[in-house]
Amino acid sequence: MEFQTEALHAGYEKDAQGTMAVPIYMTTAYEFRDVEHAANLFALKELGNIYTRLNNPTTDVFEKRFATLEGGEAAIATASGMSAIFYAIANAAEAGDNIVCASQLYGGSLTLSSHTLKRFGIEARFFDVHRPEEIEALIDEKTKVIFFESLTNPSIDVADIAAISAIANKHNILSVVDNTVATPVLCRPFAHGVDIVVHSASKYTTGQGLAIGGILVERKGLVDKLKGNDRYAHFNEPDASYHGLVYTDVPLPPFTLRTRLSLLRDLGAVVSPFNSWLFIQGMETLALRMKEHSANALAIAEYLEEHPKVSKVNYPGLPSNANYDNAQLYFDEGRASGLLSFELNSADEATKVVDATKLYSLVVNIGDSKSIITHPASTTHQQLSTEELDACGVPAGLIRISAGLESAADLIEDLRQALEA
Repeated sequence: MEFQTEALHAGYEKDAQGTMAVPIYMTTAYEFRDVEHAANLFALKELGNIYTRLNNPTTDVFEKRFATLEGGEAAIATASGMSAIFYAIANAAEAGDNIVCASQLYGGSLTLSSHTLKRFGIEARFFDVHRPEEIEALIDEKTKVIFFESLTNPSIDVADIAAISAIANKHNILSVVDNTVATPVLCRPFAHGVDIVVHSASKYTTGQGLAIGGILVERKGLVDKLKGNDRYAHFNEPDASYHGLVYTDVPLPPFTLRTRLSLLRDLGAVVSPFNSWLFIQGMETLALRMKEHSANALAIAEYLEEHPKVSKVNYPGLPSNANYDNAQLYFDEGRASGLLSFELNSADEATKVVDATKLYSLVVNIGDSKSIITHPASTTHQQLSTEELDACGVPAGLIRISAGLESAADLIEDLRQALEA
């Protein structure tokens, strides 16, 4: 079936009541038929609901539907996009290991990789997303993940997904891509060799800034890469915390299975069933919204590119942009999502423009139906030095815009008056 049809129907079989809308199962626990039934569920001899920290019928629909849209085999929902990223890394790496990351990452991902993971004994090594050839020099026998974003936030770069994935596959290392900004509407990383896709569902998936959540999706056939792979012995040896289970020997997708039975069980960053229900509603219109977000962003970018006060516009939909060719290669019909950024000469100029806008909301979220404006150097990337800001593509004069669904003419007019104020 086509994408839009799957977005409305995948993963849901109507219950006995015949409800058209997916029900919200707001419950912490589930009654077992008898002791044998309970034991079989815990031993994975039967599949079913145990406890909402592990699984939930509403969340199950969200996971199945999102996995279908990404073209993956299985998914696991989490309490936030950051928890999805953390689980993707923690499921592969342990103390003494390292991960290789693109320098151009969302501020929270940079902090996680550079600082928080260091306290867990996991080292982060960085490459320029425009120079994937830098990756191989950073790899050793302890490298467990190559992590990057398909469309970077807020530098608005488009990764050469196939080139990075090829390096990961050459060294039998898991590749993890954050596809939040592009969404599966515009970009399908699994088609280009990626192993794991993560999202902040709080962004375009919900579409109205209603709920916090994340999701991790595993590609089809990933078990073949994990089975017998010395880098990931914990997938091939008995798990003492779960009855000696060997994840690559079970006829279930191993990466999401271990995430659920180990990390979600023990760390508990579980999504609320109500939030899963909200994400399901958002997915139904995701394809339609992404077309409008992309069209508005392109119109704004074209206007800004001609403005004398703007020194640079970062939007891959512009033929003049250095990322244009990659956008044409990896994004559906070259649409480049609703996120763009532009540069002014200084932080002072940037903050004055942000403060002068009237229609845009000063918010650090993206993907909302309402347009958002942000000064990353003083907010999401405040913790970085000037040198670090420049390295990750976030100079002090950068302004980020998440183009909403308002009239493009009104959005442009608001920027015009702010730039000329």
